[in-house]
Amino acid sequence: MTARSRDRRVYTASHPVLFGLLTATRRRPLQRLGSRVVVNGHDELRAVLTDVPLDRTDDRTTGGAIRKHEGEGALFDESGTQHRASRRALAERLDSRGVAALRPVWRPVLDDAVDLLRAGGELDVCRLADEVSGRTTAALLDLDLTPGECRELARAARRTASSAAAAEVPSWRRTPYRDHLADAFGGRVDPLGKMLALAAINTTFATLPRAVAWVADEGWWADAGDEARRPVLVSELLRVLAPTPLLPRVTAAPATVGGHEVTPDDQLLLMVRHAVDAHRRDPSVDDPAPAAVSRLVFGAGPHACPGAGLARAQLDDVLAALAVLAPRVVRARPDRHAALPAWRELVVAVPR
Repeated sequence: MTARSRDRRVYTASHPVLFGLLTATRRRPLQRLGSRVVVNGHDELRAVLTDVPLDRTDDRTTGGAIRKHEGEGALFDESGTQHRASRRALAERLDSRGVAALRPVWRPVLDDAVDLLRAGGELDVCRLADEVSGRTTAALLDLDLTPGECRELARAARRTASSAAAAEVPSWRRTPYRDHLADAFGGRVDPLGKMLALAAINTTFATLPRAVAWVADEGWWADAGDEARRPVLVSELLRVLAPTPLLPRVTAAPATVGGHEVTPDDQLLLMVRHAVDAHRRDPSVDDPAPAAVSRLVFGAGPHACPGAGLARAQLDDVLAALAVLAPRVVRARPDRHAALPAWRELVVAVPR
């Protein structure tokens, strides 16, 4: 099985209706479908994020959905000075110094994973992702949790996001929303903390196992172990994985995008996966995509993700740790209920 054919399973398993709809519209940089506008081009997507006034509280957006379920003050629903202040506070915790301070939190998890593989065991990279993201998020939220509680934090965040997706995203499995984070952790996690937990944990769970599968299937462990080439491989993997492949937004005022007019109340479906050519251009260390394109997986301008450096650091450390042993995939099962395209089980082992 090629890496791309394996990875495609996470899309067709979790959101087949949405995946099919958006695949059918990807030939044009921008296409209107009634009151919805599908944005596929990288120039057009960047223009929306940097130049178009957006309504951040509409229920059809990420911010509006979070506000509806979690309450106000979760960053995605903020605008103006409030949004800038929240971003600044979060960016200070996730800058290079903040990431360096967090690295000791997840490094022991990677050491244990390497020891397991060296002993001839099988490693489920999905469980590894839960360990890494749970401990990191607990540290970011200043929660004093045991390792078991960190794993439960990760599982609760994934179940909450899955419930939200089932309630909001076009699908045949629409179900009522349930806040599993509140069930597990009560008032210890406020709206902003919930947003951070949901974003950090679900993107990590979507990214790490899929990245390991790509490297193992394509035999790129030598690149993963090379200090000079690994950062390029990380950027290319993140581009192709596009952990958040779709961003729903709503226009707040008339604007022009790629020569097309968008009007207030139009829902913009920003297809990040298409804008960065993830659907047709494989990762390449020797011929990487332009940085201006690959960085779009983390947004642009005032809507750029402050957690980009953390995501790169975690993936870099995981690949560096596993590269020494060059494991192969022995078992993979897609997550049919995940909020983001992800594996439910991705088991690797060292060839004998």
